[in-house]
Amino acid sequence: MASSNLTRGQALMQTVKAYGIDTVFGMPGVHTLEYYRGISDADMRHVLFRHEQGGGFMADGYARISGKPAVCCVITGPGVTNIATAVGNAYADSQPMLVIASTNGSGDLGAGRGRLHEITDQLAVIKPLTAFAQTIHDGRQIPGAINRAFDIFATGRPRPCYIELPIDKIAEAAEFAVETSPIAGPMRPAEESIEKAAAVASGARKPVIIAGGGVLDHGAALQALAEKLGAAVILTIAAKGAIPDDHPLNVSAALVIDRAHRFIEDADLVIAIGTELSETDIWIQDDFLHLSGKLIRIDIDPANLSRDYTPAAAILGDGRLAMEMLADALPANNGSAGFAGSSVVADLRKAVMDDMMSTPLSRKHAKVLDALRAAIPHDGWMITDATQVAYFANGYWSTSHPRSYTHPSGYCTLGSAMPSAIGAKIGVPERHGVALAGDAGFLFTGTEMATAVDEKVALPIIVWNNDCLGQIRDGLLERDIEPIGVTPGRNPDFPAFAKSFGAYGHKATSLSDLTGSVKDAFEADGPTLIEVHENSDFLS
Repeated sequence: MASSNLTRGQALMQTVKAYGIDTVFGMPGVHTLEYYRGISDADMRHVLFRHEQGGGFMADGYARISGKPAVCCVITGPGVTNIATAVGNAYADSQPMLVIASTNGSGDLGAGRGRLHEITDQLAVIKPLTAFAQTIHDGRQIPGAINRAFDIFATGRPRPCYIELPIDKIAEAAEFAVETSPIAGPMRPAEESIEKAAAVASGARKPVIIAGGGVLDHGAALQALAEKLGAAVILTIAAKGAIPDDHPLNVSAALVIDRAHRFIEDADLVIAIGTELSETDIWIQDDFLHLSGKLIRIDIDPANLSRDYTPAAAILGDGRLAMEMLADALPANNGSAGFAGSSVVADLRKAVMDDMMSTPLSRKHAKVLDALRAAIPHDGWMITDATQVAYFANGYWSTSHPRSYTHPSGYCTLGSAMPSAIGAKIGVPERHGVALAGDAGFLFTGTEMATAVDEKVALPIIVWNNDCLGQIRDGLLERDIEPIGVTPGRNPDFPAFAKSFGAYGHKATSLSDLTGSVKDAFEADGPTLIEVHENSDFLS
């Protein structure tokens, strides 16, 4: 399609659509009007958020559950600073998001003239949170920048990308055709790296695989490699659902438990696939696993191959290809020395669960999660916030489907659950899912309830209310610090808050009522907020 009659803003949006994007999360502003001409002309769905942080979370959730890249459109200055938290959330957890923004006029950049929405170096604000960030002065750079973003999403570590145009450039005539460029295929690992890894892995008697978010969509390859090795599989939170929860080699997402750390440290072989082994992956007191066996690392990101640990072998490339090639390179009977057919993994999993259930609060959490699990279909999803019940759910929640459970692990942002779940429901309307937030986190982005009503999403929003910042309160008390600032003077009537937007609101009165309310919410013509108070009699 020729673009001689299009502005750059129009042509940019039509190019984005040509890459398969049909939805834009945005809020129009005086600096982005020409982008909106493009959104309208391209007949794209526009989802209006109420705050850019909430809109960024919607895009993040859309990507997490659908697996598709998400696009946001924001204004200069406050639009960029507001969305930065959500972009950081997506960056930390490797989610594909393209942010399209405006910036001040070409002659004003860096001048500090007090122009509307001005930041003297807007690019510097967002750049640390993205795979790349680019200011486009020459419209002919637009197709390459968009192609670069989608190439990263498809073949690299899929972190957010950002492009901005000065406001005087958006309305200028486009100098390029609306078309797509080829996306590269998956990065094939080098044969010699596979051979070395196979030599290191051969004959391991106590092998363990730590699988991260990079393998989420490659469960068949992960399962085949584990079975070939006889390896116990421990998932990070980001990898929950990659292989069936009841697979006999699946320990589950147990990296929050000391017992699992000791098991890994006793292994004679650890294969870390698609994971940074970061603090928020392993949650160990001194931040490092003390490995006694050999380590193999597999990752699409070269920076992860040797960070913090020295591997005996490293494979750079696509995780699925690497696992398939490594499994093929191992001898047929390699798994006979591992855990296949033994009761070790089952015993470990039971011990981990016993450890998790050791406190009265955890047993309350389990009751609530069991009631939710009874309502949510097996292929349904749950998006959680930074709240105590979610920290427990990270290890406890059972799922056998990828892209069915997610938590803001890396950036750990309060307020992400509800808007992320709105985006998820827009991305996969055919699947049922719930948002799970604490009372404090919900209030960070509670106004996005309006978007959920506008979009008529049938979304149960579970608010776990303990009338405080429970995790922080407990941390202060453990350190004998006065618990200042953790107990708000007043929480709203949460069901009434929801009803004020035209949503449904309910306070759970029993576990069966909670299950039934969630099932009813799946069939509603809009969102339903369901409050569960930590001190409810039915949780005693």
